[in-house]
Amino acid sequence: MDDISKNGSTDAAWLDAAYDLLTDSGVEAVKVMPLAKKLGVSRTGFYWHFRDREALLEAMVRRWEEKNTGNLVARTEAYAESIVEAMFNLFDCWLDDDLFDAKLDLAIRNWARNDPDLQRRLDNADQRRQEALTNMFLRFGFKEEQARVRAMTVMYTQVGYISMQIEENRETRLGNMPDYVEVFTGVKPSDSDISRFMSRHE
Repeated sequence: MDDISKNGSTDAAWLDAAYDLLTDSGVEAVKVMPLAKKLGVSRTGFYWHFRDREALLEAMVRRWEEKNTGNLVARTEAYAESIVEAMFNLFDCWLDDDLFDAKLDLAIRNWARNDPDLQRRLDNADQRRQEALTNMFLRFGFKEEQARVRAMTVMYTQVGYISMQIEENRETRLGNMPDYVEVFTGVKPSDSDISRFMSRHE
């Protein structure tokens, strides 16, 4: 549980406020005074929770690493009886903001363009994601080169989707997903595969 300072704010409250500024306006907007104003507390209250602005930004990057990369890797390793089921497990990330935050992923990628240290961490995260996807395909009998290329196709498609900020209603996105599975895996999902997936999200 976060420590609550004398002014009633918490670590999570400052992080959430920083998230809003980061995803709306970029990392340059994440400064102590605007955050304090957003939370309705004094500027000095910030230092009950974080040593400085850099410590807050580090906490935000760790949140992104744990949530987006950690959950994506976990979904590729979740139990599945077929590559189709495994791909649908991964697709849970694209539909559940608790598993994967697309706005945060885009903000981190934009920030990393001007921050070499963050770019290295982003490159490492992308490598972890690609390896996890490759291993998922390997687990279901795909040859190594096929597994690697299919993993890259999934990665590049999703990064492009996020970067282009594609707007789709949920019904349309869900309806397209069985076809995406077939494109990515070369296997047509059965009606029961689709039904199980849809029942989790409709």
